[in-house]
Amino acid sequence: MAQQKTIVETAVSAGNFKTLVTAVKAAGLVDTLNGHKKFTVFAPTDEAFAKVDAATLESLLKPESKGALTQILTYHVLAGSVKANAAYGLNSAKTVNGQSLPLNLRGATLSVGEATITVTDIECSNGVIHVIDAVLMPSLDTIPAVAEKAGKFKTLLAAVGAAGLAEVLSSDGPFTVFAPTDEAFAALPAGTVESLVKPENKQKLVDILKYHVVAGRVSDVDAVKAGKARTLLGRSVSFQVSAKGLMVNEAKVIGKNVTTANGMVHIIDSVLLPTSMTQSEMMTALTNAVNRGSVSYNSGHHSQCCEIYMDVLTSISEAGVESADDHTMAMLTSTLKRAKKTHSSMDRAWVLRRGIDMLYTRMSNLK
Repeated sequence: MAQQKTIVETAVSAGNFKTLVTAVKAAGLVDTLNGHKKFTVFAPTDEAFAKVDAATLESLLKPESKGALTQILTYHVLAGSVKANAAYGLNSAKTVNGQSLPLNLRGATLSVGEATITVTDIECSNGVIHVIDAVLMPSLDTIPAVAEKAGKFKTLLAAVGAAGLAEVLSSDGPFTVFAPTDEAFAALPAGTVESLVKPENKQKLVDILKYHVVAGRVSDVDAVKAGKARTLLGRSVSFQVSAKGLMVNEAKVIGKNVTTANGMVHIIDSVLLPTSMTQSEMMTALTNAVNRGSVSYNSGHHSQCCEIYMDVLTSISEAGVESADDHTMAMLTSTLKRAKKTHSSMDRAWVLRRGIDMLYTRMSNLK
């Protein structure tokens, strides 16, 4: 039997994927699609590429457009070898691009995005090809660009600029942003926004904005399953479904799963404001944890003691403490990291207890 050809070799020999092959070469993806890793490629024919504006296609094939071309091509690729029958029943599939590709079953015909699969399951030595009749176009705009085009996030964008976070949110990420509308910012007490954008309040503004951002792409389904997510501020937001719909803390999600080149945006109807523990609340929480944990430890229940100590330190880390400085919070984070690397529950309990004692002493000295 003749040896199977790779994905690229198969496309070349077929004769009706000349534009696709040219694009793959221009994007520098030949070696990847000729390699040993398995991929599934939704391959637009030359006729499909002919539907694309000629000037746009010519521009994409230029060296300076390599990044955008790569994003488009990898939006046509799934990791692994996925046969057509495995796609039935699915609503979407995550592409190598990072964005999800919508899957729909129309009668007996399977479509991906706006394209129809015309030929399925062309087997290659390193994957499978499904032929499609249109070129799939992912979002090429970053989070700030998508927000600007929407026209209802002017206050958010101004705040991002004042906080110096525009470059971060335009980077590769990916990030998930819970984006308050202009109306959401307008609902804050009078003068709040004007005060926050002042240079002397920059750190407070940065903290508030970071509280709206989560690393990675988190869809609405992901959020509901997780129940909470840790923000870039280091504190968590919670998710729940109520009679109002999907909620992030007390904010309602009024627009979900807006895809961008470097992440995802969920539109919310109010601004998320991080709250911190007071020094008194923290001291009380530590005292209660030590009282409960020591009883468990002395009874030989070392793992239970660890859970009690981990819970209190994690909750303090996520909530923050009003009067705590950066060094104190860094010390707390360091304790949690050391504890997670300590395998013996007895030793881990002592690592956590020492951390609690140090935190209690340090915060007591701030009185």
